[in-house]
Amino acid sequence: MIKLLTKSIAVFVVVILSIAKTTAAEKSITIGMQLEPPNLNPTGGAAAAIDEIVYANLFEGLTRFESDGSVAPSLAKSWTISSDNLTYVFNLNENITFHDGLPMTADDVKFSLDRARSEESTNAQKILFKDIDNIAVIDDLTIQVKLTRPNGSFISNMAWGDAIIVSEKSISKAEIAPIGTGPFKFSKWVKGDRVELVKNESYWGKQVSLDKAVFKFISDPTAAFAAVMAGDIDAFPVFPAPENLSQFEADPRFTVIVGSTEGETILSTNNKKPPFDKLQMRKALAHAINRQEIIDGAMFGFGTPIGTHFAPHNPNYLDLTSQSEYNPKLSKKLIKESGYNPDTIISLKLPPPSYARRGGEIIASQLRNVGLNVEISNLEWAQWLEQVFKGKDYNLTIVSHTEPADINIYARPDYYFQYDREDFRDIITKLNLATDPKIRTKYLHAAQRQISLDYVNGFLFQLAKTGVANAKIRGLWKNSPTQANDLTDVSWAE
Repeated sequence: MIKLLTKSIAVFVVVILSIAKTTAAEKSITIGMQLEPPNLNPTGGAAAAIDEIVYANLFEGLTRFESDGSVAPSLAKSWTISSDNLTYVFNLNENITFHDGLPMTADDVKFSLDRARSEESTNAQKILFKDIDNIAVIDDLTIQVKLTRPNGSFISNMAWGDAIIVSEKSISKAEIAPIGTGPFKFSKWVKGDRVELVKNESYWGKQVSLDKAVFKFISDPTAAFAAVMAGDIDAFPVFPAPENLSQFEADPRFTVIVGSTEGETILSTNNKKPPFDKLQMRKALAHAINRQEIIDGAMFGFGTPIGTHFAPHNPNYLDLTSQSEYNPKLSKKLIKESGYNPDTIISLKLPPPSYARRGGEIIASQLRNVGLNVEISNLEWAQWLEQVFKGKDYNLTIVSHTEPADINIYARPDYYFQYDREDFRDIITKLNLATDPKIRTKYLHAAQRQISLDYVNGFLFQLAKTGVANAKIRGLWKNSPTQANDLTDVSWAE
């Protein structure tokens, strides 16, 4: 009898420990990512992988993007706009503190915005702040921003990851030990492996369900598949091997999540470096590309063809794919007329994502078929940022631009594809001045047509968001209106 009772107690203890272990496990989540960020400071780096970890989780701005792409209040609970659309007054939420315990006030907002727009700023999206004329602190919870001219995008500009609010006292640590105001705090970064966040028990807003979030870096698609199947990864929101999705769909342990992104995937072209400094050669390039072959071969059918730098799900999108339809015969003719020397090597420098590496092989073959001498170089992310994005040392590259509504990048002559056209800049200037939706649509259409007619880049496809997750996980974003793995509403089903 005593032995039986002891055995029963032992079984009971094992069950209790098992339940406790399961409960603890389901208070944490491990997110798979293909790319490791170069740093964790979204105000000083262009890599999407930064925001994929810190956006809404660790750092916050005055406003934020919701999963449907709408803009919602964040650190600012409300705002008013003057009748001339030049003065914005933001009312901040109360009792906001940074992760180091210091209060977040209007002084921090002024510091952050002034820092982002200063001459010394290294912010990758400095243009978001260019219309700011003056920032004044009214009191601890009220900040006034005056613009030099109306900007119909200003409230959404403040939702970008590049516009997060930081503290002057801790910003110097942001690259390796960031301190924000969000519902998670930075815990650990094991370089080459993972970043860990923990729940911010002192968060000013709604508490998150998770106690811990781990972002695990797995660049190899085969290893990513194995990690998800083994349960080492709970969710891989942008899964790098779409060919495996059918296997996950057939397994009740998993949910396959297919949505849309803001990622215009382009064959980016250096417009100031021969041979693509000639419109004729850029046009030849566009007609040499078979988009559907790239989507089928590199993305296993996931992706929507585009003919300009604009998301097809946006109501202001124009379908201009016919402007650059696949026509290798025309491409060969244009190449011959341009005087291109077949011995001239064209560099195609590819960053690590699978859409770039796989797509690059297909595109290189298509370009060689029309007589272009293409040489592929596979770069790590840091190399790509240094050589291509900053150094502009390339002919062609493939990258997905995941920033929301970012056609305005074509108005920057010094941007890495070096498109320099004054009348396009005039279109963007008029767009920024417009607040009437119909007028904004007019200029958005004009902008899309202009870059399509100038064949600035090879416009390939809108990147689909193809992810996989444990079937018990709730609250992951289906679509990606900005580059983020927002975990604020994520939980495990009971």
